[in-house]
Amino acid sequence: MKILHTADWHLGDRLGRIDRTADLRVAVERVAALCKTERVDVLLVAGDLFSELARPDSLRETIRHWQEAFREFLEGGGTVLTLTGNHDNENFCQTLVSAMSLAAPTLGHMGETVPPGRLYLAADPTFVRLEDRLGGFPVQFVLMPYPTPGRYFKGDAALKYGSPEEKNKLLVAAWADALREIRAHPKYDPKAPAVLSAHVHVHGSSVGPSLFRITEEEDVVVEGADLPEQFDYVALGHIHKPQWLGAAKHVRYSGSIERMDLGEAGDQKGVVIVEIGPDGRNGDPGVLSLPATPIYEVSVSNPATDLPRLKAEYQNAQDDLVNLHIRYTAGVDQLEDVLRELERVFPRWYARDWQETGALGPSLAGTEGAGTKSFGETVRDYLGQELIQHDEKEREAILNLADGFLRDLDS
Repeated sequence: MKILHTADWHLGDRLGRIDRTADLRVAVERVAALCKTERVDVLLVAGDLFSELARPDSLRETIRHWQEAFREFLEGGGTVLTLTGNHDNENFCQTLVSAMSLAAPTLGHMGETVPPGRLYLAADPTFVRLEDRLGGFPVQFVLMPYPTPGRYFKGDAALKYGSPEEKNKLLVAAWADALREIRAHPKYDPKAPAVLSAHVHVHGSSVGPSLFRITEEEDVVVEGADLPEQFDYVALGHIHKPQWLGAAKHVRYSGSIERMDLGEAGDQKGVVIVEIGPDGRNGDPGVLSLPATPIYEVSVSNPATDLPRLKAEYQNAQDDLVNLHIRYTAGVDQLEDVLRELERVFPRWYARDWQETGALGPSLAGTEGAGTKSFGETVRDYLGQELIQHDEKEREAILNLADGFLRDLDS
């Protein structure tokens, strides 16, 4: 059985003012193409399928795109196994699971053999069996969503902690208990091939520059010392930096399929391929690289000299994601012109800041007179620039709200 392991798709995500939908759909289509060329049996997505920033209409279109991208894979007997991560909306995913269970009621019944050719989403700890399409031998898949109180606490356990640290400690224990209960289940065969897929931070992993929209203090870190001996392959999600843990090359984070923020600027994105036979894993897992969108910072300290240089150096930066840092001198540089020229070079800037470097330093209000703007005008111009590519109704609503605040200040 050939398995393609991936994770952290964050479909429907945004980076600053940039909607990442198009980038992520291209990445998903590349994964679908690899499923075909590599003759994959199981696509295993280890959590964070969706972004918490995705709107309901965006989620609907995302699922429709999934259907289009993986129709051929599923019709050919391929299976998609997924689980929920910390960025997946629990209510939405539980609703999705309930709807899917009408067509595939066996998911959620511990140890049941599920039919191929379908997508399965686990919102709670569970394990299922899949039979190899050619050999007919069963492979056990243990699916462990990200540890949250709703997914792992039983009874009144959610009421028994008094601090975030205590909650995390209880979640670590609950995660370990849930995994232990699955492996002790009467239908779990310790001698049969087994794959664990989990969306979790395992102790000893390398986080990289930062976790994705979560602090280390907030995160739940579980022990994983026994995992290499317990499973033929461990497919991890949550940490976007691709890696294996220690000497165990079969315990892996696949990493995300796209660069999601500046902390991933240097990451090579990809997916992991592993084969499972009737006696366990066949050889070491392999990595297939995926192209990724360039993301970087650009600093402008002298617009007169830097702008011509940037135009020459970044002639093909139309798709790049850029964080701009601008310094200018009032009376020498026209900020509006500088911003306009930079937008022509980097149309997909996702964040920018600027600072006036004259003797008086940065100033918003200034003195009323020729060539100056009032505080209110400056604020409105700034918001207009920052919201230029947002929905028109949304932009006007924010500007009207700002006008109301400014009127309150003047009164």
